[in-house]
Amino acid sequence: MKILSINAGSSSLKFKLYNMPEEELLIYGYIDKLGSNADVKVIINNKIMQTTKDLQNHEEAVECLINMLLENKIINNLEDIDAIGHRIVNGAGKYKPEIINENVIQRLEEIKILSIAHMKGHIAGIKAFQTLLPNVKQVTIYDTAFHHTIPKENYLYPVPLEWYKNYGVRKFGFHGISCEYITKEMEKVLNKKPNLIICHIGNGASITAVEDGKSVDNSMGFTANAGLMMGSRSGDIDYSILPYIMSMTKQSINELDDILNNESGLKGLTGVSDNRDLEKLVSEKNEIAIIANEMYINKIVDYIAKYYLKLYNIDALVLCGGVGENAIKFREKLINKLEKLNIYLDKEKNNIISKFSEINRGIITTENSKIPCYVIPTDEELMIAKDTYELLK
Repeated sequence: MKILSINAGSSSLKFKLYNMPEEELLIYGYIDKLGSNADVKVIINNKIMQTTKDLQNHEEAVECLINMLLENKIINNLEDIDAIGHRIVNGAGKYKPEIINENVIQRLEEIKILSIAHMKGHIAGIKAFQTLLPNVKQVTIYDTAFHHTIPKENYLYPVPLEWYKNYGVRKFGFHGISCEYITKEMEKVLNKKPNLIICHIGNGASITAVEDGKSVDNSMGFTANAGLMMGSRSGDIDYSILPYIMSMTKQSINELDDILNNESGLKGLTGVSDNRDLEKLVSEKNEIAIIANEMYINKIVDYIAKYYLKLYNIDALVLCGGVGENAIKFREKLINKLEKLNIYLDKEKNNIISKFSEINRGIITTENSKIPCYVIPTDEELMIAKDTYELLK
């Protein structure tokens, strides 16, 4: 069964095509910056092809993708694609994969206010595939689904209860597809339903507490701009800052929301959101970059310590996401700050693990550490393909 995993953003389309259940990756890549000269990158058998194309919207991006599949003989005809699994950022209470129909699309339209930019992209991607591949089944895979096991005392906010009852205000938790993948990988490693602290650290970042293989807490909340300081998101701040800044600048709440999501975090302090750029500034002794890096890691340590106390008999700390998997200096500084928890870095092991080396996973702590720290590359697209396959098989 050929399953296409899709993550459609507001102006992008990321994709991977798998042969399931063999989990054979046939092609992957992305189309970015729709509406202008879009960047197109495709990888087939480790061969990279890059170009730019005039693609104005998601329908044109999907048409471009289909043409690439046909031209490279990944498929012989459109009927070779058996199903399409879509990452949906927020299920708002829905956690099981669903076959997409008009009722599902209508519900996505109703809840898109929870994450307008992401949800508009998701819906546009779904409709584009409906137009061009009308006979192919499409499935929603909710990024909040893994966190549906978070208990009420952890997902309720200390606000009027009517906000929850009438408007659904609660912690949802995010990066659930990644956490589900990591948890299943660690089940194989440990041969048990594990207790884990999962640190998904990329441009977006979250920490998840997993008990007996189930999520019991996540640093993100009602939206993905909660918890940790991130690449361009503020994470947790004192809400009273907002009316104060509104009174001083006359900016609207929507303008401030955009700033907190897209112009804050590392980018707000240093002008850069990518950890590689941050590390370069730190190496150049840039004062605010050094401070921002310290803040960034301290926020992560705070949540690890919080979940360390929340869980019993923790089997492992796991680092994943672009930064967690590849940023060697970041990992070193982070683990060194965990020595009070009797977690100690093995510098030699840490230095050899990244996707750019032959070894992309493993333990980076010493044998006498109370809790081992693993680096495990996450694969959200494979998890989407697996969940889609399980629903349809």
